[in-house]
Amino acid sequence: MTVDRRKLIIEAAAKSFALFGYKATTMDQVAKIAGVGKGTIYTFFANKEELFQEIMNKLIQEMKRVAEEVVDPERKFFDNLHRVLERLLDFREEHELAIKLTQEVKEIGTQMAQEGIQQIEKAVVGYIRIQVKKAVDKGEIKPCDPEITAFVMLKLYMALTADWKKSHEPLGKGQVAELLPFYLQAGLAPD
Repeated sequence: MTVDRRKLIIEAAAKSFALFGYKATTMDQVAKIAGVGKGTIYTFFANKEELFQEIMNKLIQEMKRVAEEVVDPERKFFDNLHRVLERLLDFREEHELAIKLTQEVKEIGTQMAQEGIQQIEKAVVGYIRIQVKKAVDKGEIKPCDPEITAFVMLKLYMALTADWKKSHEPLGKGQVAELLPFYLQAGLAPD
Protein backbone atom coordinates (compact mmCIF):
# COMPACT_ATOMS: atom_id res chain seq x y z
CA MET A 1 0.00 0.00 0.00
CA THR A 2 1.46 3.36 -1.01
CA VAL A 3 1.27 6.28 1.35
CA ASP A 4 -0.40 9.40 -0.02
CA ARG A 5 2.24 11.87 1.11
CA ARG A 6 0.35 14.87 -0.25
CA LYS A 7 -2.68 13.92 1.85
CA LEU A 8 -0.46 13.38 4.92
CA ILE A 9 1.07 16.83 4.43
CA ILE A 10 -2.33 18.51 4.04
CA GLU A 11 -3.68 16.81 7.18
CA ALA A 12 -0.53 17.72 9.14
CA ALA A 13 -0.66 21.32 7.97
CA ALA A 14 -4.36 21.61 8.84
CA LYS A 15 -3.57 20.31 12.32
CA SER A 16 -0.64 22.69 12.72
CA PHE A 17 -2.57 25.76 11.48
CA ALA A 18 -5.47 24.85 13.81
CA LEU A 19 -3.18 24.41 16.82
CA PHE A 20 -0.65 27.19 16.30
CA GLY A 21 -2.25 29.57 13.82
CA TYR A 22 -0.87 30.69 10.51
CA LYS A 23 2.02 32.78 11.78
CA ALA A 24 3.43 30.20 14.21
CA THR A 25 3.15 27.26 11.81
CA THR A 26 6.42 26.32 10.14
CA MET A 27 7.19 23.90 7.35
CA ASP A 28 9.45 22.04 9.84
CA GLN A 29 6.43 21.50 12.13
CA VAL A 30 4.30 20.30 9.25
CA ALA A 31 7.02 17.89 8.13
CA LYS A 32 7.39 16.53 11.66
CA ILE A 33 3.65 16.05 12.15
CA ALA A 34 3.33 14.41 8.70
CA GLY A 35 6.38 12.20 9.28
CA VAL A 36 8.05 13.33 6.06
CA GLY A 37 11.15 15.30 5.20
CA LYS A 38 10.70 19.03 4.73
CA GLY A 39 11.82 18.66 1.10
CA THR A 40 8.87 16.34 0.47
CA ILE A 41 6.48 19.19 1.25
CA TYR A 42 8.12 21.32 -1.43
CA THR A 43 7.50 18.63 -4.07
CA PHE A 44 3.77 19.36 -3.62
CA PHE A 45 3.62 22.98 -2.40
CA ALA A 46 5.89 25.89 -3.30
CA ASN A 47 5.50 27.61 0.08
CA LYS A 48 3.46 27.91 3.27
CA GLU A 49 0.97 30.28 1.58
CA GLU A 50 0.17 27.71 -1.12
CA LEU A 51 -0.27 24.99 1.49
CA PHE A 52 -2.53 27.27 3.54
CA GLN A 53 -4.62 28.05 0.44
CA GLU A 54 -5.12 24.33 -0.20
CA ILE A 55 -6.42 23.91 3.34
CA MET A 56 -8.69 26.96 3.03
CA ASN A 57 -10.12 25.56 -0.22
CA LYS A 58 -10.92 22.27 1.53
CA LEU A 59 -12.51 24.12 4.47
CA ILE A 60 -14.73 26.13 2.12
CA GLN A 61 -15.76 22.98 0.20
CA GLU A 62 -16.70 21.38 3.51
CA MET A 63 -18.73 24.46 4.50
CA LYS A 64 -20.61 24.31 1.18
CA ARG A 65 -21.39 20.63 1.74
CA VAL A 66 -22.64 21.37 5.26
CA ALA A 67 -24.88 24.19 3.95
CA GLU A 68 -26.32 22.03 1.19
CA GLU A 69 -27.21 19.32 3.72
CA VAL A 70 -29.76 21.59 5.41
CA VAL A 71 -31.35 23.16 2.33
CA ASP A 72 -34.78 21.73 1.63
CA PRO A 73 -36.21 22.71 -1.78
CA GLU A 74 -39.72 22.34 -0.33
CA ARG A 75 -39.10 25.05 2.28
CA LYS A 76 -39.47 28.77 1.74
CA PHE A 77 -36.40 30.92 1.13
CA PHE A 78 -36.22 32.48 4.62
CA ASP A 79 -36.57 29.10 6.36
CA ASN A 80 -33.67 27.73 4.34
CA LEU A 81 -31.65 30.92 4.84
CA HIS A 82 -31.93 30.68 8.61
CA ARG A 83 -31.04 26.98 8.60
CA VAL A 84 -28.01 27.52 6.34
CA LEU A 85 -26.68 30.50 8.29
CA GLU A 86 -27.22 28.74 11.60
CA ARG A 87 -25.39 25.64 10.40
CA LEU A 88 -22.51 27.62 8.87
CA LEU A 89 -21.98 29.65 12.04
CA ASP A 90 -22.12 26.47 14.14
CA PHE A 91 -19.59 24.92 11.75
CA ARG A 92 -17.31 27.94 12.02
CA GLU A 93 -17.52 27.87 15.83
CA GLU A 94 -16.78 24.12 15.90
CA HIS A 95 -14.01 24.07 13.32
CA GLU A 96 -10.62 24.49 14.99
CA LEU A 97 -8.94 26.25 12.07
CA ALA A 98 -11.66 28.90 11.76
CA ILE A 99 -11.51 29.49 15.53
CA LYS A 100 -7.73 29.82 15.50
CA LEU A 101 -7.73 32.17 12.50
CA THR A 102 -10.33 34.40 14.16
CA GLN A 103 -8.27 34.44 17.35
CA GLU A 104 -5.05 35.18 15.44
CA VAL A 105 -6.67 38.07 13.57
CA LYS A 106 -7.88 39.58 16.87
CA GLU A 107 -4.60 39.08 18.74
CA ILE A 108 -1.92 39.60 16.07
CA GLY A 109 -3.66 40.76 12.91
CA THR A 110 -1.71 38.34 10.71
CA GLN A 111 -2.41 39.19 7.06
CA MET A 112 -2.82 35.57 5.88
CA ALA A 113 -5.18 34.81 8.78
CA GLN A 114 -7.23 37.88 7.82
CA GLU A 115 -7.29 36.68 4.22
CA GLY A 116 -8.43 33.24 5.40
CA ILE A 117 -11.34 34.72 7.36
CA GLN A 118 -12.22 36.90 4.35
CA GLN A 119 -12.22 33.82 2.11
CA ILE A 120 -14.67 32.10 4.45
CA GLU A 121 -16.96 35.15 4.46
CA LYS A 122 -16.70 35.50 0.68
CA ALA A 123 -17.63 31.83 0.23
CA VAL A 124 -20.64 32.16 2.53
CA VAL A 125 -21.80 35.35 0.78
CA GLY A 126 -21.31 33.61 -2.58
CA TYR A 127 -23.43 30.67 -1.47
CA ILE A 128 -26.19 32.95 -0.15
CA ARG A 129 -26.00 35.04 -3.35
CA ILE A 130 -26.86 31.96 -5.41
CA GLN A 131 -29.82 31.21 -3.09
CA VAL A 132 -31.00 34.83 -3.33
CA LYS A 133 -30.87 34.68 -7.12
CA LYS A 134 -32.92 31.46 -7.12
CA ALA A 135 -35.47 33.05 -4.76
CA VAL A 136 -35.75 36.13 -7.01
CA ASP A 137 -36.20 33.89 -10.06
CA LYS A 138 -38.98 31.95 -8.26
CA GLY A 139 -40.67 35.19 -7.19
CA GLU A 140 -40.18 34.44 -3.48
CA ILE A 141 -38.39 37.77 -2.92
CA LYS A 142 -38.29 41.09 -4.76
CA PRO A 143 -35.70 41.68 -7.47
CA CYS A 144 -32.51 42.91 -5.81
CA ASP A 145 -28.74 42.89 -6.14
CA PRO A 146 -27.96 39.32 -4.98
CA GLU A 147 -24.39 40.15 -3.85
CA ILE A 148 -25.38 43.12 -1.67
CA THR A 149 -28.42 41.28 -0.34
CA ALA A 150 -26.36 38.21 0.56
CA PHE A 151 -23.79 40.38 2.34
CA VAL A 152 -26.49 42.20 4.34
CA MET A 153 -28.17 38.90 5.24
CA LEU A 154 -24.94 37.41 6.54
CA LYS A 155 -24.02 40.55 8.49
CA LEU A 156 -27.50 40.80 10.01
CA TYR A 157 -27.40 37.16 11.04
CA MET A 158 -23.94 37.57 12.58
CA ALA A 159 -25.09 40.73 14.37
CA LEU A 160 -28.09 38.93 15.87
CA THR A 161 -26.21 35.78 16.86
CA ALA A 162 -22.68 36.89 17.72
CA ASP A 163 -22.49 40.65 18.21
CA TRP A 164 -25.71 41.08 20.19
CA LYS A 165 -24.62 38.67 22.93
CA LYS A 166 -21.47 40.69 23.64
CA SER A 167 -23.54 43.25 25.54
CA HIS A 168 -27.03 41.67 25.86
CA GLU A 169 -28.70 38.45 26.83
CA PRO A 170 -28.14 36.08 23.87
CA LEU A 171 -31.08 35.58 21.53
CA GLY A 172 -32.44 32.07 21.18
CA LYS A 173 -32.42 30.32 17.82
CA GLY A 174 -36.19 30.77 17.59
CA GLN A 175 -35.89 34.51 18.19
CA VAL A 176 -33.24 34.82 15.48
CA ALA A 177 -35.41 32.74 13.15
CA GLU A 178 -38.25 35.27 13.69
CA LEU A 179 -36.09 38.42 13.50
CA LEU A 180 -34.34 37.54 10.25
CA PRO A 181 -37.52 37.55 8.13
CA PHE A 182 -38.92 40.44 10.19
CA TYR A 183 -36.10 42.74 9.14
CA LEU A 184 -35.46 41.29 5.70
CA GLN A 185 -38.85 40.16 4.52
CA ALA A 186 -41.47 42.29 6.23
CA GLY A 187 -39.25 45.28 6.90
CA LEU A 188 -40.00 48.12 9.24
CA ALA A 189 -42.39 50.15 7.07
CA PRO A 190 -46.02 49.99 8.21
CA ASP A 191 -48.44 48.15 5.94
